[in-house]
Amino acid sequence: MVDHLTPEARSENMSRVRNRGTGPELRVRRALHRAGFRFRLHRRDIPGTPDLYLPKYKLAVFVHGCFWHGHEGCRRAKLPATRQEFWREKIERNKARDRGVEAALSDLGIVPVILWECGLKDEGAIVDIISRHAHRASADDDRTE
Repeated sequence: MVDHLTPEARSENMSRVRNRGTGPELRVRRALHRAGFRFRLHRRDIPGTPDLYLPKYKLAVFVHGCFWHGHEGCRRAKLPATRQEFWREKIERNKARDRGVEAALSDLGIVPVILWECGLKDEGAIVDIISRHAHRASADDDRTE
């Protein structure tokens, strides 16, 4: 498939892609708030600046775009037809950074939770994933006391 935009127009489009307040992130925020979870947004004092942080459970929630973070096996993670080497390297750097952030969070006793854009259609599924992690975190706290 040939790109119908000029390189300059494509660059302009890509520069407008936001990393905060995205549709998928807002969907997660609404679902968790309705379910009674309370969280903080974009805590810069936590490695990776998670999209949401649930202090009660020490959960750092990241809402990953399938394309930008290279979601394995997802149709949304397909590389563009042009400049494939550039995009492959960029996405590999993102994945390496994500692994480093997850390790740093684990060292601090914070549980990283990754929610993929393609799995956010069902509000109940979002709440189930967070509930499972919160339950595990609560159980771990009970064992250490």
